[in-house]
Amino acid sequence: MFARRWSTRCLAPALLAMALLLCFPIDCLTAASRTERDALDHAISIQMEQKAYQIVALGDSISAGYEPGMNESSVPYGYVERLKEQGLYHGRTRVYNYGILGLTSNGLKNYVSAIQNGVAVKPETIQRGLLDPRISAFAAGIADTRAALEHADLITITIGGNDLYSLLTDIESYSVTEIEAKGRELMNIYTQNVREVIDDLTTINPHAQIILMDQYQPVPKMIIGSAYSYLQSAADSFTAAVEGLASEYAGQGKLVKAVNVAKAFKGREIALTHIFPGGDIHPNQSGYEVIAKVVAEEVWGSYQENSVLQEGMPVKIVVKGEKLQSPNIPVLRQGQTFLALRDITEAVGASSSWDSLNNTASVTYNGRKVIIPIGSSKIIANGEEIPTNNPAFLNIIGQEAKTYIPLALLAQGLGLDVQYAEKSKTVFINL
Repeated sequence: MFARRWSTRCLAPALLAMALLLCFPIDCLTAASRTERDALDHAISIQMEQKAYQIVALGDSISAGYEPGMNESSVPYGYVERLKEQGLYHGRTRVYNYGILGLTSNGLKNYVSAIQNGVAVKPETIQRGLLDPRISAFAAGIADTRAALEHADLITITIGGNDLYSLLTDIESYSVTEIEAKGRELMNIYTQNVREVIDDLTTINPHAQIILMDQYQPVPKMIIGSAYSYLQSAADSFTAAVEGLASEYAGQGKLVKAVNVAKAFKGREIALTHIFPGGDIHPNQSGYEVIAKVVAEEVWGSYQENSVLQEGMPVKIVVKGEKLQSPNIPVLRQGQTFLALRDITEAVGASSSWDSLNNTASVTYNGRKVIIPIGSSKIIANGEEIPTNNPAFLNIIGQEAKTYIPLALLAQGLGLDVQYAEKSKTVFINL
């Protein structure tokens, strides 16, 4: 298919190559809602005393975490979800993802303009013809989106992939000269749209770090042959435009940075995308990890690799950015994580005591006290009863009986932040 599509008449202009590069499909299937699905996030409903590091993702299907075969019930695991995990290694982190399938830079401009005005709009006001079934919710939720942006510490943007779609669809009717001219025109429109987006974002929140990503080139040399150099030239041109925008705003003292994703994909197109054999140019899981790594290294200076889950361990436990080392294996019961009492108290710096007469454990931390009776349907947190369907229990390990407590319930009582990353099977605990 690709061999026929990439004819010799398409090899000359670099901007034609850019059109092919940037053509992310607008008729793709939906990605899942970003509503948190894990039991631990639902269990911790109280407002945390310490403000979390807040990440807001804007843009197209790359931000949405799309992969071929997704539908409305799919749970994406793209670069945004991985960034959340990276943030949790550094402290409390919250993520809001407003990636919209099929969005162009003009659509993003309209969306952010509506957010700046703080007024809900109709979906077609953002962009006509969007097939993302969540677009009505995005359009109606402008006020919530603005609130998320106002409190954001980091804003990431992926956009541009759909801008040159019209050029690609009509490519056979254009001469090389016309293609170059239309390509330049569309690239200029993209640059102006993104400039307006950044102007609005820095007005909404002048203190957030804005990360603007370039576009990777997805077609490998084995498919395109001699045209590969033209595609790379197109990717380089796009990168230059993104870097120019970032430099422009940095010169004004604004917190805008360009992140070079294209460089990480060069020569690794087959390994990092769905281009072969399916022909879809979205990142695969390895590709999304690479994007997350590039962004995380820019933001935090490093990227924490997900370690392999040890045999017999249902989850990994990370406390204050450090993996919990203990011979006591965590236990999963009815979707809840239970840890040995002493493990968690030592890791967070809490103190504990045991009342053998009443078979009750007490935990004290930062002025809070939680009393946990073994087998009881309730605990007492700061003098108030909290019901639970997952009571603490004694776990017999060798010759010892270890007190195992429900982590989410203890966190609620002590004011800890506990979040579960299902894809990496990791429980993050932050103070």
